[in-house]
Amino acid sequence: KNPKTHSLQNDRASVSTMEHYVLVMNPGDKDDITNQIAARNGKTIMFVKTQRGADRLADKLAHAGVAVGALHGGKTQAVRTRTLALFKESVNAALVATDVAARGIHVDGISLVVHVDAPTDHKDYLHRAGRTARAGEAGTVVTIATTKQQKSIGGLTSRAGVTPKFVGVTPLSTELMKITGAQEPSGVPYIVPIVEKSVRSGGNKRPRPNSSQRRRRPH
Repeated sequence: KNPKTHSLQNDRASVSTMEHYVLVMNPGDKDDITNQIAARNGKTIMFVKTQRGADRLADKLAHAGVAVGALHGGKTQAVRTRTLALFKESVNAALVATDVAARGIHVDGISLVVHVDAPTDHKDYLHRAGRTARAGEAGTVVTIATTKQQKSIGGLTSRAGVTPKFVGVTPLSTELMKITGAQEPSGVPYIVPIVEKSVRSGGNKRPRPNSSQRRRRPH
């Protein structure tokens, strides 16, 4: 049994049912555009390269008003399960994930996959993309790129057997909204469920009743 090969074959098979875009932008616009894409209606998965990057982006999106969770191998199984359950139950939500986490995401109804950080391996591109267009549904895959990254991303998608459309975008531009459904986030901070925060101090520690009991008094 080779689940990795099996998974990759599934991803290759679904490529033809997806639309692929590379959104080319000025580096200074990346944060605003990422926020606006995440605030769209529908389920969205945003991929980054590192665990720290996933937590940082999720925090930024939550502050902007996006219902969001982060999923990566640095979180406990209980937290990952709960985060995925919240995402699955939501109508409009974003999930920020790493490549390792992508293997465990089996959720229908994900209409957009965003490569916030483009992968270096074409197989990772396919694994990420395979989270959308499941069960016969339509799906869109977009890669965020600066003008200097166009050539390397073109090579990546070519190796993946994908021919994306390169489109120049700016915050809330017509093309950006048409392709992704981007909109301005509410600006009202999303209150992240406590399970999301628990891993910051280590997942194996027993939960404490409240913060007032955290200081140990001398005996």
